[in-house]
Amino acid sequence: MPVASIDDARATTRALASHVDSVAGTVVAVHVVEKAGGAPDKASVEQRERDTEEMFDIVRAQLEGYDVNLETEILYGTDVAETIVEAAHEMDASSIVFTPRGGSRWIRLLAGDVALSLISESDLPVVVLPDEPEVEDG
Repeated sequence: MPVASIDDARATTRALASHVDSVAGTVVAVHVVEKAGGAPDKASVEQRERDTEEMFDIVRAQLEGYDVNLETEILYGTDVAETIVEAAHEMDASSIVFTPRGGSRWIRLLAGDVALSLISESDLPVVVLPDEPEVEDG
């Protein structure tokens, strides 16, 4: 289960939570620290690792109480989709599960669409879950 940001960690885990009790096993939450491929990185690796741990804390909190084993893994690579697929193979994952993130078509076109790459290039099953609405306490 790749997570790209704090908001994405919330959305993806929320969408996955309604399905995890029906599939006993392990959920592996991953985040790819994207290497710039020669260009200077915008944030230090240490800062990105701290941000990633914050994302993983959200995943842990949202899956607490569910009958699932949770593992987390920080990955490093220049091609996010390729890095996720390679890691899924190394972990012997049965599928890659995510919720698509918003953003304009122009941004996705210019920045590259990781979701499209995962769907079109992965030889593992890819499950795209609909974004579940956030439930307000009160």
